[in-house]
Amino acid sequence: MNDLKTKSIGLVLSGGGVRGMAHIGLIQALNEFGITASVVGGSSVGALVGALYANGNSVLDMMAFFKETPLFKYNFLTIVKPGFIDTDRYFDVFKAFFPDDTFEALHKKLHVTATNLEKGDLEYFSEGELIRPLLASAALPPVFSPVEMNGGLYADGGIMNNFPLEPLMGKADYIIGSNVSVVSELNKKHLKNSLQLAGRVTGLMIYAINRKKLEACDLLMEFKELEHIGVLDRKGIEKAYLIGYENTSRRLEELLKKPQL
Repeated sequence: MNDLKTKSIGLVLSGGGVRGMAHIGLIQALNEFGITASVVGGSSVGALVGALYANGNSVLDMMAFFKETPLFKYNFLTIVKPGFIDTDRYFDVFKAFFPDDTFEALHKKLHVTATNLEKGDLEYFSEGELIRPLLASAALPPVFSPVEMNGGLYADGGIMNNFPLEPLMGKADYIIGSNVSVVSELNKKHLKNSLQLAGRVTGLMIYAINRKKLEACDLLMEFKELEHIGVLDRKGIEKAYLIGYENTSRRLEELLKKPQL
C-alpha cells in the first residue's frame, strides 16, 4: 500500500447505469486511504463519474449530481429524435458542474468513449469540448437520443468499449479498474421475461468482450451484489454507492495487512 501511494495511478471506470454509483463509493475509499489517480478512463456512467472526479468535485457533489439530475422528465421527452429522451436537454445541467466546458480545465487527464453510430467506430475524447462527449458517452439507446458532434451521431461508449483501459496504457504505473457491469450466477426466477433475458444476454456479451482487459488491471474491483440493481433504477443510488465503498474499503484493508515481499 505504501508503494501504491508513490506510483502514478490510472483509474478505469466501466459503464453500467445506476450501478455506476459504486464507482463513487470506490473513489471515497481511495480518498480515505490517500490514493489518488492522475489519469482516468471512463465509459457511459463511468465517463460522468470520471469527469466529476477529474474536475475535483467532492464525493458529496458527485452523489448530488446523480440524485438531482432527472433521468426521465416530461419536458425532456422527444418525438423528433431517435430516442425517448432528448439528451441535448441535459446540456445546461452539465454546464452547472463544468462551466468551462473543456477537458483542459479538468485537474486530471480524462479519456471518455463514444460510439459513432454512422461509421460504426469507437472514438476517444480527451481534449477540446467536454460536455457533448460526456452526453454522448452516456446516451444509452434507445432511451436517450444520440448526440450530434463533428457532423456525426454519437451514442453510448459502452456499445463498443465498456471498459476503456486502452488510452491509459503506458500513462500510469498502476491501473485500478472498477467494473460495475457484473456477471454472477442467476437463478432461473430472474429470467422469466424478455427484458430480463435481454439484460442477461447483453451483460454476458459485454463481460466476455472486456474480460482480458479486466484481468490486465493491477487491482480490479467488481461488485457482484450490483446485479440486482436495475441499470436505470434510481432507488438503487445509495445502495450501489455503499456496495462500492464497503467492498473497496475491505480490499484496501487486506492489501494494507499483506506482508511486503
